[in-house]
Amino acid sequence: MPAAALAWALAAWAVGQPSWVALTAAGACVALAALVRRPVFTVSACLVGVVAASAAWQVAAVEGSPVRAWAERGVTVEVVLEVTVDGRAYRAPGGDGVVLAGQVVEGTSRLGAVRDGGAVTVFVPATATEVDVRDLTVGRRVAVTARASPSDDPAEVAVLGALDVEVLPGVPWWWAMSERVRTGVRESVSHEPLDPRALVPALVDGDDAAVSDPLEEDFRRSGLTHLLAVSGTNLTIVLAAVLGVARVLGVRRRWWVVLGLVAVVGFVLVARPEPSVLRAAAMGVVGIVALGVGAAGGVRALAVAVLALLVVDPWLGRSPGFVLSVCATAGIVVLAPPLVTRMRWLPRWAAVATAVPLAAQVACTPALVALSGELSVVAVLANIVAAPAVAPTTVAGLLGGLLWLLHPALGSVAGTIAALGARWLVGVARHAGGLDGAAVSWAGPWWVSLVVVPVAAVVLWWLLRRPAVTIGLVVGLAVVVWRPPSPGWPPDDWVLVACDVGQGDGLVIDAGEGRAVVVDTGMEPEPIDRCLSRLGIDRVSALVLTHADADHVAGWQGVTRDRAVDTVVVGASGGPDVPGVPVELAAAGDVIEVGPVRLEVLWPLEREPTPGEDRNDLSLVLRLEVDGVRLLLTGDVEPEAQRAILRAGTDVRADVLKVPHHGSAHQDPDFVLATGASVALLSAGRDNDYGHPAPSTLELLARLGATWWRTDLQGDLGVVVRDGGLRVLTRD
Repeated sequence: MPAAALAWALAAWAVGQPSWVALTAAGACVALAALVRRPVFTVSACLVGVVAASAAWQVAAVEGSPVRAWAERGVTVEVVLEVTVDGRAYRAPGGDGVVLAGQVVEGTSRLGAVRDGGAVTVFVPATATEVDVRDLTVGRRVAVTARASPSDDPAEVAVLGALDVEVLPGVPWWWAMSERVRTGVRESVSHEPLDPRALVPALVDGDDAAVSDPLEEDFRRSGLTHLLAVSGTNLTIVLAAVLGVARVLGVRRRWWVVLGLVAVVGFVLVARPEPSVLRAAAMGVVGIVALGVGAAGGVRALAVAVLALLVVDPWLGRSPGFVLSVCATAGIVVLAPPLVTRMRWLPRWAAVATAVPLAAQVACTPALVALSGELSVVAVLANIVAAPAVAPTTVAGLLGGLLWLLHPALGSVAGTIAALGARWLVGVARHAGGLDGAAVSWAGPWWVSLVVVPVAAVVLWWLLRRPAVTIGLVVGLAVVVWRPPSPGWPPDDWVLVACDVGQGDGLVIDAGEGRAVVVDTGMEPEPIDRCLSRLGIDRVSALVLTHADADHVAGWQGVTRDRAVDTVVVGASGGPDVPGVPVELAAAGDVIEVGPVRLEVLWPLEREPTPGEDRNDLSLVLRLEVDGVRLLLTGDVEPEAQRAILRAGTDVRADVLKVPHHGSAHQDPDFVLATGASVALLSAGRDNDYGHPAPSTLELLARLGATWWRTDLQGDLGVVVRDGGLRVLTRD
């Protein structure tokens, strides 16, 4: 283990340095092995040296690639690639397309020619080629004409912006067969609803192309993200199924190793030999070794797996997936057995089902905090509830893919069974991830968790011997997670709530009797959904989308989840299509009345966009009147549009101002001062990269004499009318 830990640290550091650094480290290891003649030091130094030498060799290959030099000069290249990561469709403001990764087999440019040129990522705009994304699969060779540019990934030699792509004929039979199995898995569940149809391929072979963003977010918040990617669990399930069938059929034990190796190879081919899959295969084998030889043997096997993977791919040392995989495996191998013993007051099956996810969660917590800044509170319980469906769904899904090769009807039968398990998993993720307290933000530096987690583990160890206390705390935690206490929220007399949706806008105006007008939705569906649930909103009379930027509209599914939406109002820049909901195109002069809410559109003047006009300046600017309070909601209008509104003689006086563009520095002082607002709301994401809100804007609000409030610091903001005046309350 010390050798593996040292090699890991060395690899993570060395791949970001020139190749001579790793080569020097390898030389130092050789010298140490020669000077210190104690076997433990000699072996450890040799192991670390092998990893360092591999890192030096692979970094040098990237440094010396002519393709890298071409990319630095931005030349046009013609290359033949072998695809190493399946093509994936993407959507971007500049246009849709396909992205894939590959290895340069040969290439030419005006600067020369090359063979074995290194790894590249290729972006193929939809306008560049008529190639079907389904043809861009692992093992295929494609001819690409592209503009080369430098890559931010130290493992790659270039990023290619494709001008033309041609899929070359021929593909090795093993890749063709694996692709047929993957197609069979997809087709076997093609008759099922969207979420189960997307989850089964992700669970079986890591094909998560059809997984929607809301479903992915639910799995993340519930601590079930590992089910959306190939993990060691997948391989363990496949091996268990194969060896179980072999045992039933009476296959002699000496053939089990052969069958196991065939299963591993088949698994890697179907799931693709990407770093995550190779990592999963190694960790799955570690788990099996641990079952056979105990925790001590499992730790040694884990160390060997880490060293072997780093030799093959030293860049794994920087991979978050590698970190989480190693931590989870170490936790299961080291902590799970004693936890099972500690919980002997439970039936053994229940103790094992609890100990495994609990051990993995404890071991992964510092890494999760460092990577996401959040801690899933429901992860252990969600994994326990989901666990019974994981193996049957995986086996049935893989069987569906294999049977589909024989006859589609047979594959559909197995696919239906797999989809039943997938429905259960989707339900667990959706309910667990949708809880208000499913995940909590980590307030301090991530390294504090290195102290807090061991202390919490000791307390947990003490508690698990006391059934009554443990059960009581679990029930209490479940209640808190189900409905976190928010005394006084929502306030009875709220008029408007600025929801904390991260870097974006999400505003809710009370229309009475569980109804509301919602203005913008934020980037992700979950924050606005939770905000509306806390406010008790079950009907949205009008969903107003000020402009089509993602941080204002991409979370619309959170508004429609379990709620009726009467109409969608958009401006000249448009917005997403909300199925089954009529759309109104608004412009200056339009008035919408919903119960006590009167909404007047002040900007833009035209209903159709002017060519070349900035989308921010097409934002709907709205004046609302509710219970005698005047609200000015400004979207992301920039100074040019702000000045145009004033030149048009528009009355922008308001009691409450939603500051334009998240409080960016781009404000027209005359516009802000003309509002005369006494309350200013700033909707921005915590620690955002844009510097919102800008100090200059806060100074401008101080000149206005307005009291300002920020969602990034204070969470949900509620404007209320009390004793004839305005107040702002925070949920926190």
